[in-house]
Amino acid sequence: MERILGRYSPYIYAILRIVAGFLFVVHGTQKLFGVPAPKQPMPLDALMTVAGGIELVAGLMIILGFFTSIAAFIASGLMAAAYFMAHQPMGALPIQNMGELAVILCFVFLYLASRGSGVWSVDSMLHGTPPQAAEPL
Repeated sequence: MERILGRYSPYIYAILRIVAGFLFVVHGTQKLFGVPAPKQPMPLDALMTVAGGIELVAGLMIILGFFTSIAAFIASGLMAAAYFMAHQPMGALPIQNMGELAVILCFVFLYLASRGSGVWSVDSMLHGTPPQAAEPL
């Protein structure tokens, strides 16, 4: 399968970056503006305002591929903090405490932070980097 999809890995990575960023933006707009409407109204205290702002700004930066490594590293840290502050006290495992999304986004963003913007990004347009297939391990 690597021989088939391997040549498309820069583009599949870009799609991963864009989709993860979009999901993060939606969480931010939900916290800050109530759009899309949450199942339950969310109290907008200082912590939620900061989290929503980070989600909105970092998510947009990740979608655009603009300083993706920095934005994704901050997003990864936010998701780790969200997991340990909001989910982990409700149970030991993510499946028990509804923290699966926080955990997977934490590690997806950590991967994005390690790999950078890639193709279809502002950074690649500014620096003129051509797409490259992933190196075999």
